[in-house]
Amino acid sequence: MTKAAIIGLGTMGPGIAATLSRAGLPVRAYDANADQRATAPQRFQAAASVLASLGMPDKSGGAGVEICGTLAECVAGADLVLENVSEKLEVKAEIFRQAEAAVGKDCILASDTSGIPITKIQDFTAVPGRVVGMHWSNPPHIIPMIEVIAGARTAPEVVDWMVDLIKSIGLLPVVVKKDVPGFVENRVLYALLRECVDLVENGVIDAEGLDTCVSWGIGYKLSVVGPMALLDMAGLDIYQAVGSYLNKELSTRPDVAKFVTDRTGQGKLGIKSRGGVFDYTPERIAELQAQRARKLVAARKALQGA
Repeated sequence: MTKAAIIGLGTMGPGIAATLSRAGLPVRAYDANADQRATAPQRFQAAASVLASLGMPDKSGGAGVEICGTLAECVAGADLVLENVSEKLEVKAEIFRQAEAAVGKDCILASDTSGIPITKIQDFTAVPGRVVGMHWSNPPHIIPMIEVIAGARTAPEVVDWMVDLIKSIGLLPVVVKKDVPGFVENRVLYALLRECVDLVENGVIDAEGLDTCVSWGIGYKLSVVGPMALLDMAGLDIYQAVGSYLNKELSTRPDVAKFVTDRTGQGKLGIKSRGGVFDYTPERIAELQAQRARKLVAARKALQGA
């Protein structure tokens, strides 16, 4: 039985830990922030409740997730270490250095980085062949797709092992064949977000209208018909004709729009600061989180049952 260690209990860690635990893996978790460790049990429970509503069998035997006070304690005896710390290469490098010094020679070291190439992380390890990307999508206990990314020196059998593990817990592994920044999901997402921000910033549409247009237009459709299948459904000739003039008009700016940088400069970071594109009260945040979880669960059930 694979023993997992989760490093980082911020946005992604609790949902990942709860998912692996419910699938029957013994899971230990650690965060350097004592407040994150203190609030983790409530977040584990919240994720477990959503997993139960999805009908995921509970194979944990009631063991739950063990929270550890040190990284060394967390990774001791682990077969898989998965880091979810901040998106800074130097921070991840230190986590991998500490973890590698405390685990056995057969332990797999994985990163849930959103876009740092795995090859760069491997540069800070003594055994780069066991380092692999395991990129979950947020919220990780609801979205079933996980990207598996090999760095330049990842052993092929490590990729195979990760794919088999993901399948064994009832989730959907997608192997990314080239270690490009952002991998696949985030490259597509950030291309979409760049165009969306550009349209709002230039007054083509307001933020609420943009969200309605995307969610109930292409978003609704793409959940059933993927982009490549959509090309066939619409017709490649249509794509060629429209793309021949529209591609020239799309945003290609290499920087981040002032619409975003002005807000981050003011400390308006989104839900975490109660204000970003929109403003939030604590009550509204709780309402949105519950509402979105219910809708995502319902959508997943519908798509899986189709």
